[in-house]
Amino acid sequence: MRVLLVEDDEPVAESLRRGLLRYGFEVAWVTTGAAALGHTEPYDVVLLDLGLPDTDGLDVCKTLRERGDVPIIVISARSDETDRVVGLELGADDYVSKPFGVREVIARIRAVMRRMQPRTAPAAEAGPDRYGELLTIDRKAARVRLNGEEVALAPKEYDLLAFLTEEPGALMSREQIMEAVWDANWFGPTKTLDVHVAALRRKLAGAITIEAVRGVGFRLEIVKGDRAGTGDSGGGPS
Repeated sequence: MRVLLVEDDEPVAESLRRGLLRYGFEVAWVTTGAAALGHTEPYDVVLLDLGLPDTDGLDVCKTLRERGDVPIIVISARSDETDRVVGLELGADDYVSKPFGVREVIARIRAVMRRMQPRTAPAAEAGPDRYGELLTIDRKAARVRLNGEEVALAPKEYDLLAFLTEEPGALMSREQIMEAVWDANWFGPTKTLDVHVAALRRKLAGAITIEAVRGVGFRLEIVKGDRAGTGDSGGGPS
C-alpha cells in the first residue's frame, strides 16, 4: 500500500516512515502543502499534518478531497474539538492526535481502507476475516463466529473486538481504545473497558487472549489451535 506522508516535523516523519516501511507500506514523504498538492506519483492513502510551514493543512485536506476519494487521515498536534470537526467536515476520513504510536496509525489506515472498499469497488464481495482456526469476523454484516457458531456480542463488545483485531499483537493504550471504540470526548469511567474485555475473554475463550498490561492498556493475541473454549455466548454490556 502506498502512503503519502505530509509532515514537516522531521523526527516525527522519520519515525512514522520507518514504522510504516517495517510493515510493508511504501512511503512518499513531503514537507509542505504545495509539495503534497503537486505530488504526481499514485498513492492509496494520505497522512496529513495540519501544521505545515506554507499553508494550513485543512486547506490541503479540502483540495485533496475535491480532487477525489483517496482516504485522508489527519495526524496533528491540534487536539481541539473544533479542528477535529472542521477536518472531518472538509473530507478527512479519520483524525489521529499526536502523540501516537505507529501501530495505532496502521490500524487506522486499515480500518479506513476497509470502510472505503464499497466506495471504490462496490462489486467486490469481501468475505469474513479469519483469525486463527476458530474465529471469524464478518465486518460487513457485523457478525462474529467461533468455530462456525455465531457469538452474540453487545454492540460495544463487537466494536472493541473489531478494533483490537485490526492489529493482533499490538499494545493499545486505554486512551487509544476509548477514543476509537467509545468517543474522543468520553468522560465516563474507563472501568467499562475492563468489563467489555472480560466479556470478550469469556465469550471467545480458546480463540483469543487479551493481555492487560498494567498502567498501559491491552494486547490481543490469536490463539493457535483447533479447540474453542466453552464460554457463554449470551448478551453482555453495551
